[in-house]
Amino acid sequence: MTMSDKYPSESGRRRFVKGVVGSAALSGVGVGGAATIDIATQPAGGGGGPTQFAAIQQLGGPAPRGMPYIPVETDEEGYLRGVWPEVETVTEEGVTYDVAQMELGGQTYSSAWYQYCGRQNAPGVQPSADQNNYFLSAGSPDYEWQAEELSEGDQIHVDDFAGYEDWGNGFGDDGVGKPAQATWRSEGTDNVLPVVLIRSKRVEELAQEDSEAGNWIEAASTNGIIAYLNVCTHFCCVPGYKESGSAAQYDAENGVYCQCHQSTYDPFTPEFGTFVALPRPD
Repeated sequence: MTMSDKYPSESGRRRFVKGVVGSAALSGVGVGGAATIDIATQPAGGGGGPTQFAAIQQLGGPAPRGMPYIPVETDEEGYLRGVWPEVETVTEEGVTYDVAQMELGGQTYSSAWYQYCGRQNAPGVQPSADQNNYFLSAGSPDYEWQAEELSEGDQIHVDDFAGYEDWGNGFGDDGVGKPAQATWRSEGTDNVLPVVLIRSKRVEELAQEDSEAGNWIEAASTNGIIAYLNVCTHFCCVPGYKESGSAAQYDAENGVYCQCHQSTYDPFTPEFGTFVALPRPD
């Protein structure tokens, strides 16, 4: 088989950049097996190691876990921003470092959630980084409504999701949820944090449930809007929500589908666990 036909076009599969392999391999290591790795690497950075997380649920494919939620809030004018915790100084394994950490919706939310796939090098995940927490519209978005109504760098507003109750774009069912692509805590940097926001009736309903998932969504969403870091935990590709005809082959037409290696996710079902966050460089 030649490289030209290794990934048939009907799969929608994309080649990945070799540079992400090292980070991705570490991101898939189990917590128990990675403790030694963490101890070995921790002195060169901060905030790594076993980390509790809340993420959109990983359903299928090779990805080891879900992609982490970003808690959302609105300002007094209705613009959307991500919640960033206050900075704390923590000492573990004899190493002292800063971490942005807080209790939210029954979970321990911290900046370490985003330290995988090379994003541990992103200036935006530094706990004390002077960064804008507003979600800014991405350039060249995949959604027609967003390309028509927003320009790159515009702050995303609750009203931008008008018509979310029945929005559709020809992939999957209408009315599942209206998305927007954004960047977060990335102004003036080359290592961008890509984000997807979704407003959905499913989020509104889940936020009313008296359950671990409901308590989290109630605390981490606003006006039925959720957000997550859109970096696949397998090999660091950027997946798509309701933007690929190939997703139907993997029962993901109404969810999140990574075309690189067919990992699928459900953005409306939280999963909770522990993964090994990579240390931030000093």
